Amino acid sequence: MAIKVSNITKEYGSQKALDAISFDVKRGEVVGLLGPNGAGKSTLLKILTTYLQATSGNARVNRFDVLSEKKQVQKSVGYLPEHNPLYLEMYVKEYLLFNARVHGVSKNNVEKVVAQTGLLTECYKKIGQLSKGYRQRVGIANALLHNPSVLILDEPTTGLDPNQLLEIRDLIKSAGKPHPDGTPGKTVLLSTHIMQEVEAICDRVIIINKGKIVLDKNLNDLKNNKEQIVEVEFDYRVEEIALQKIPKAKKIENSVGFVYQIYFDTEADMRSSVFDFAHDNGLKILQLHQKNTSLEQLFVELTTQK
Repeated sequence: MAIKVSNITKEYGSQKALDAISFDVKRGEVVGLLGPNGAGKSTLLKILTTYLQATSGNARVNRFDVLSEKKQVQKSVGYLPEHNPLYLEMYVKEYLLFNARVHGVSKNNVEKVVAQTGLLTECYKKIGQLSKGYRQRVGIANALLHNPSVLILDEPTTGLDPNQLLEIRDLIKSAGKPHPDGTPGKTVLLSTHIMQEVEAICDRVIIINKGKIVLDKNLNDLKNNKEQIVEVEFDYRVEEIALQKIPKAKKIENSVGFVYQIYFDTEADMRSSVFDFAHDNGLKILQLHQKNTSLEQLFVELTTQK
């Protein structure tokens, strides 16, 4: 495993920023850490990059312990923090050469990441003269400088315009692509609160809310999910066994009162079948609507539950 997180808890006084978080990331996997602001995403990434120490639990990056083997973790990780720290008075290439000396890597690495991140035309400008998109490129170039096997990116596309957004997405995707010889690309763990980011870049999504993981799923499984949910409120209680007689009904949930969520194994709109059921059984429908099972809907449902 490239990343292994086991029961990580982080407390600030009486507040739990993370509550017994556990997950693994395979080598070459691109994983999106999705969650609302304040969910604990940045705290988790700072623990994985050794900038913060967990209250309890443990984590390993490239099999190195983030507490007892900090230097080995730092050598194997490329990190872009949420607030990209750059020396604005330095020229792009000067900044990267400075960091190359810090990492103990050759100038060839600088030339390589400048080309890889599309900075060839900007490398003799001062960083302070660059747009937000190009500053993010400089941050990613710096994260790639020592050729780490793991990239950890905290909100890498926040504040970018649509064109910059697409360019940075492509840059992250290319880093995670397998090599021509078949060996895995870089392992990428990126945090965001933007669903489209995860759908465009990632293989897998982990949704975190109030310090806990509420979903961990492969994106292909979500995309191939043909399930449909119809929520209906009747004027009278209905036995679930009766509702299961509606064609293609797979599962019934009674959330509150006379409100039922009926799960169907089809993409076809089944509201008319629910209406027919109500008519045939002399029931009045007080509300009837189809619930979307997209990533966006899942995110809203999972992060607004009390």
